[in-house]
Amino acid sequence: MGFPITPLLPEVLRSLDAHPRLVLEAPPGAGKTTQVPLALLDAPWLAGRKIVMLEPRRVAARSAAMFMARQLGEDVGGTVGYRIRFEHRVSSRTRIEVVTEGILTRMIQDDPTLEGVGALLFDEFHERHLAGDLGLALALDVQGSLRGELRIVAMSATLDGERLAAFLDAPRLSSEGRSFPVRVEHFPARRDEALESQLRRAVEQALAQHPGDVLVFLPGRREIARAEAALSGCGPDIEVLQLHGDLPVEQQSRVLQPSAAGRRRVVLATNVAESSVTLPGVRVVIDSGLAREPRYDPNSGFSRLEVVAIAQASADQRAGRAGRVAEGVAYRLWPASQRLEPQRRPEIAQVELAGLALELAAWGNSDLRFVDAPPPGALAAARELLQRLDALDARGTITPPGRRMLALGTHPRLAAMLLAADGDGERALACDLAALVEARDPLRARSDGWRPRWQALAAFRAGRGDGDAHRGTLAAIDVAAKQWRRRIGAGAAPRAEPPAHALGDLLAHAFPDRIGRRHDRDPQRYQLGNGRMARIADDSALRGEPWIVASELRFEARDSLVLRAAPLDEARLRAGFAAHFVERDEVRWDAARRALVAERVRRFDGIVLDARPAGRVDPALAAQALTDAVAELGLDALPWSDGLRQWRARVQALRAWMPELALPDLSDDALLAAREHWLRPLFDGATRLDALSADAFGEGLRARLDWSLRQRVDQLAPTRIVVPSGMERRIDYALAHDGSPEPPVLAVKLQELFGLAETPRIADGRVPLTLHLLSPAGRPLQVTQDLRGFWERTYPEVRKEMKGRYPKHPWPDDPWNAAATHRAKPRGT
Repeated sequence: MGFPITPLLPEVLRSLDAHPRLVLEAPPGAGKTTQVPLALLDAPWLAGRKIVMLEPRRVAARSAAMFMARQLGEDVGGTVGYRIRFEHRVSSRTRIEVVTEGILTRMIQDDPTLEGVGALLFDEFHERHLAGDLGLALALDVQGSLRGELRIVAMSATLDGERLAAFLDAPRLSSEGRSFPVRVEHFPARRDEALESQLRRAVEQALAQHPGDVLVFLPGRREIARAEAALSGCGPDIEVLQLHGDLPVEQQSRVLQPSAAGRRRVVLATNVAESSVTLPGVRVVIDSGLAREPRYDPNSGFSRLEVVAIAQASADQRAGRAGRVAEGVAYRLWPASQRLEPQRRPEIAQVELAGLALELAAWGNSDLRFVDAPPPGALAAARELLQRLDALDARGTITPPGRRMLALGTHPRLAAMLLAADGDGERALACDLAALVEARDPLRARSDGWRPRWQALAAFRAGRGDGDAHRGTLAAIDVAAKQWRRRIGAGAAPRAEPPAHALGDLLAHAFPDRIGRRHDRDPQRYQLGNGRMARIADDSALRGEPWIVASELRFEARDSLVLRAAPLDEARLRAGFAAHFVERDEVRWDAARRALVAERVRRFDGIVLDARPAGRVDPALAAQALTDAVAELGLDALPWSDGLRQWRARVQALRAWMPELALPDLSDDALLAAREHWLRPLFDGATRLDALSADAFGEGLRARLDWSLRQRVDQLAPTRIVVPSGMERRIDYALAHDGSPEPPVLAVKLQELFGLAETPRIADGRVPLTLHLLSPAGRPLQVTQDLRGFWERTYPEVRKEMKGRYPKHPWPDDPWNAAATHRAKPRGT
């Protein structure tokens, strides 16, 4: 059997023989996933070592391994095997190992030398999953420091290959593939029509007007189930099949094979069918234009799968599935006027990064080379959370508990909870909670408590029906819980109803920042461990609980709304989080009194349990409190003089005009961020905000620059300039709202510039002054940066108008050669 990629395989081998990295582009169906690993098996540089291929999805990993094994006439687990979450089929003979993304990261972390591995292949790299980006960054670090001979191949169907090849400093090869023309049509929805109804009309039209099977792209299992129901009754000759990552292996294999009965098929698939697997006989694609992709959900603190519009590259790739065996057609269920993003955004830019931060800490090197660097703010927030979970210490080094969390292969929050469980029953309950938190909500009715969800799961296990719960979702949760119990060595599922606070006591270890204590005066409000406030709904099942832990919150302007929580037992909380309960003297700024208040405070993290007057104000605490008060009130609370504001504007202007000077950033944001270094020492010994004098403040701010830089500022951005009249005139500097420098202004009477042809400039001649040319009475006549042009074109009109108004002042016909003056004409002239 020939594949479009086959003619290119010798060039792939030659390239990898000469260079350790390669970017390989080939369209869907070219055969890169299954033919490239087999072609590399006998490469001399591989020397009998293993090939590990990263496949983003479990369906594709199994499918690719099975296909390659069949080509070799073997069963999976021989020369070709696979590893996915909770499942593996490999042996000592396995030379090609297909793995999913988290598995690859664990392999590299557990064995940084990758002993016995000769090549890493990153398939479908264009999908830009976070784990794939991390895997590539780790592989490049291994190759650069330990294994220079390791081969790294990035393979994709729709990829910015030129950019990736430049990043990797790698050759780039492309296969044309083999495809037939595909006609694209936009299938309009009717007014207020549901997606399932529009889809049924499209399927009926496709079956009536076009030959072959129909492939339908939908965002997820829920939409697939609705579509399947909508398509019931299409006819006895039509077979409707599902394809998604949670299907049993047997059902997946059935979809990937032609129909045994020769019936036409309608395959309802997630984007797993976009590029990772091959479906025979498809001549029509119906594309919803939607996919479920991870996005950071601040309510839960996790990245959640959300339904989003696909990118144009994905739409093109989906349409191409209709042209694999003959000419085809693609129906798009969105308007032709709708514009899609050109490429899929990398996950690293839009998901929660706690898992990535923990992996980097375990690796011991945070300076890895990423195709797209993780956002600094999201990474800093992730590290702060990991410190709360005791996964990192204060220096950012991974702790022993952090390494145990990493080994569990789930979000650090859930890993912390699983590890905190004590005893077989509690560990089993933790497994249930981990499965419930990761899954879609099984309840149909709204509830903000976790106990009804666990009770629905227990009822499902006991075979009792529950009309308020989705049985399919509960079945998936039950399977996931069993896998977790097997993973951590827990026994059977919990049989008895857990104690009232058991769920909350476990969840507290996953969400320590969201532990809440009831407000003393408002029973619906809770102060959280992170310092924020939250409220429960009027009809909340949690009403009256003194302590809760909120796993999901909706962030609002004043108080966050608790969406899902469980009650806590205070005694268990004190035992499990003893180090978080502290009593100490604190000094804070009272904005209403504009004064410092000293208190003896008992607290749990950000929750104040009790506070009483402490008497004398500790000087060190006072200095810190005043510094924090400035952060709250803003820098305008400090004693600025006009001269100091001008000096700061001059520094900021020179930073923009002459970056080679490397002047420090004195913007509001930068000064507040660095306040501990320059402002706090200025408050030593002070107990009031107004104790800081303007002179001391000015000297402290100017000390941000050393003496030589201050001299350069005075030379390059002077405060005054001598004009032709012999007088010194002030230069005004200002910053725009965005912090950029505005043109410096010289306001001067017109007569003082007679004889001057060119506009004065500063900053080594780079920046012209903006001249505000004034009348003898000091009123503006003209604003210009082109003095020569003013004399040539505008001055004659100004002279004609002003000469009669100010006859005592000179208005010569020839300003070029007139004497500059700041005085009126002598009497009698």
